Amino acid sequence: MPELPEVETIKTAIEHHIGKAKIEDVIVRNRFLRVPVSDNIEEILRNTQIIGYARRAKYIIINLDNNQSIVWHLGMSGKVHICDQLPIVLNKHDHIIIRTSNGYMIYNDARRFGLFICCETSKLSEISLFSEMGLEPFDDKLTPNYLFDKLRKKKIPIKAALLDQKIIVGIGNIYASEALFLAQISPLRAANKLSMVECGELISAIRETLKNAIAAGGSTLKDYEKPDGSLGYFQNLHCVYNKTGQKCPQCICNTAKTGGIRKVVLAGRSSFYCPVKQK
Repeated sequence: MPELPEVETIKTAIEHHIGKAKIEDVIVRNRFLRVPVSDNIEEILRNTQIIGYARRAKYIIINLDNNQSIVWHLGMSGKVHICDQLPIVLNKHDHIIIRTSNGYMIYNDARRFGLFICCETSKLSEISLFSEMGLEPFDDKLTPNYLFDKLRKKKIPIKAALLDQKIIVGIGNIYASEALFLAQISPLRAANKLSMVECGELISAIRETLKNAIAAGGSTLKDYEKPDGSLGYFQNLHCVYNKTGQKCPQCICNTAKTGGIRKVVLAGRSSFYCPVKQK
């Protein structure tokens, strides 16, 4: 599933290429996504002007001049392709085609776990998708005090707590592992055992990890690609994710004794960490 850096990269690419274009037409070829596409969405979107873009957690938001907003989630394997001309032959998984005055956006989703809905812009924060979400990683309200308070009653591993979207949104499996490595905190540590100082260090590590990943265009592991078809390259900069048995950066250990980077399953997700550096 695309995580925050991938979604931010896609949102920025759409904003750059499509900009504040007019939506001239919408063709829905398959309405059966995770949430069925409404029967009147074509009517809502046609002949509207895009006035702005935003991201909330792993959702792309496109604001329109009719006081409606598109809320777009790419699911497990969804892609957005941007092109000047519609391909002569469409892919069987090209479910939604948006023609604008600046080109086409094509939503492709083989697994159909994505979501494409509209709602009133003024009520975005009230819809069920967003109403219980935590803070964005770059929100000024995300302070050591905030995180310490959210974690102090949680006995679950800190890695699992970072995936809880009611605390901090957008941090997925990859970047939780990477941020914990940067903060030198073991993913196995109980969340309520982090000190106030460690909460501050973890927030800084989260932000640095996400900023670097966004600058690299995200991580391409399986299905993810940018709207122009190119790939992200942050996977080449991963310190621990998916590197079981290898050395971590600046490692001076004898991996024959330490076993190198370890893999453990927490909350049903694979986690990777250095048992020497992360405590």
